[in-house]
Amino acid sequence: MMSNKEILLVEDNPDDVELTRIAFDEAGSGYVIRVMSDGAQALDYLFGRGEHAGRDITDLPALVLLDLNLPKLNGREVLQAIRENPATRALPVVVLTTSAEPMDVGSVYELGANSYIQKPVEFERFVDVVRQIGLYWLVLNQPPAPI
Repeated sequence: MMSNKEILLVEDNPDDVELTRIAFDEAGSGYVIRVMSDGAQALDYLFGRGEHAGRDITDLPALVLLDLNLPKLNGREVLQAIRENPATRALPVVVLTTSAEPMDVGSVYELGANSYIQKPVEFERFVDVVRQIGLYWLVLNQPPAPI
């Protein structure tokens, strides 16, 4: 079952974490932003391993915002693991990263990303992008029924 009030933010840059929190607050989303600062930690959280052992793994976030350049496991490796697991295969994953390289864009779509968004540099634009992500993925999008 998806917890419709949680967003999993997988981001190692504290400034980007803070900007994302502020942007979702300003957008009035009401969602809890759960932050994992590396790819291994994110997968441990989703799959109830390591420090997250015992977590109800059927309680999935409504959305995963995933950076590509992460310590331990990069965003591609995290995305691949999410898509390979039947329990998380349909979880919406939006790659939110600084890269606009066509190779990066293509590779994450091949791995099953739902969306690829380059992080805007300007704060107001960043807030606008986060607001639009929230509107689409958390309000308008119809997720599949749980397996």
